[in-house]
Amino acid sequence: MTTLEALDQAVLWHPFTQMAEWDPLVIASGDGNFLVDTQGRRYLDGVSSLWCNVHGHRHPRLDAALRAQLERLAHSTFLGLTHEPGIRLAAELLEVAPRGLTRVFYSDSGSTAVEIALKQSFQYWQLVGRPTKQRFLRLGDAYHGDTLGAVGVGGIDVFHRIFGPLLVQSIRIPSPAGTDGSASLAAVEAALGNADEIAAFIVEPLIQGAAGMLVHPPGYLRAVAELCRRHSVHLIVDEVATGFGRTGTLFACEREDVSPDFLCLAKGITGGYLPLAATLATEEVFGAFLGARSEMRHFFHGHTYTANPLACAVGLESLRLLRDSTLANAQARIADLELVLSRLARSPKVKEVRSCGLMIGIELVDEGAGLTACHRAREHGVLLRPLGDVVVWMPPLTLQADELVLLETATLASL
Repeated sequence: MTTLEALDQAVLWHPFTQMAEWDPLVIASGDGNFLVDTQGRRYLDGVSSLWCNVHGHRHPRLDAALRAQLERLAHSTFLGLTHEPGIRLAAELLEVAPRGLTRVFYSDSGSTAVEIALKQSFQYWQLVGRPTKQRFLRLGDAYHGDTLGAVGVGGIDVFHRIFGPLLVQSIRIPSPAGTDGSASLAAVEAALGNADEIAAFIVEPLIQGAAGMLVHPPGYLRAVAELCRRHSVHLIVDEVATGFGRTGTLFACEREDVSPDFLCLAKGITGGYLPLAATLATEEVFGAFLGARSEMRHFFHGHTYTANPLACAVGLESLRLLRDSTLANAQARIADLELVLSRLARSPKVKEVRSCGLMIGIELVDEGAGLTACHRAREHGVLLRPLGDVVVWMPPLTLQADELVLLETATLASL
């Protein structure tokens, strides 16, 4: 009989994976903050199944919400129709989102949430009679997804260099990470001297995740928001990774009291259950698209599974669960994490530890050691993924004290 491992190697092509070196680990089930393989071995899900699992696996409230919706409607198009889960989730998202955001456009991944914000900003300026505003600012080492528009505002060369000929080129602003931010802000102000050509500035707030957990200095996001307002340039905040409690508040924007023109959400929006994303926009942006159908002002963009009812129903319950208990648990765990990270930073194998809430990057001294360390961590009951030489911790927000001990001991043993 063909094993699942052998069948996987025969038929699949995995993302961000060199298949010539692929060694499958087959996951059979989830249990709280753990994943279980086909041999019954348990692993702490140290990266929240690629940063999206919020409340742990098989949470009874999320399971119940999914089953209840399945009894009513699995899917119906959002093009020309609507449904209750999509309506109610949008209303509750806007209730907790930064002030000024009034409209929700659904899609199905972080990349598409970003694509939508870019296209809506671009079309807005065309509609209001400023057609020269066509370019985008982005940070050095930015990552906003893998579809072509999102790649065009990315800056991680190893991910995207081969696709350069396909891209609309963006304007690079030096990342403020590791600095006081003044040089980066000066570059923003200089670029905005040509604001008649700039549609928007896109930024991950507080911390750049895929770049290796690069932490921004306090006040940087607020200063960028003020510059964008002053020069009539949209601010697009990508909270695909930072949203839904990851930084210790529901949205990272809250930490600096910033209200963007667009807010991109995905990953944790359904607690890690189903693909769903949302792009939130202001009423000013939305209003520019209104008119008679014959004027063709509406937004020509959509996806087959936009606002899938199952995903929206789970997303609604996930948001309520966050507000009921999960966010409070995450906030309580941050202080414990800081003590653990101070101990890790003293390891001779560790070059630097960077963190913002429950987003942690442990940069190693030895080049190329990240992948080996994460592979070894499996032997100690923890699943991790590296970003180059950076070992990432991104546990579920329901992480418990004893699980944090396991995360620390497994990481140290792997080093």
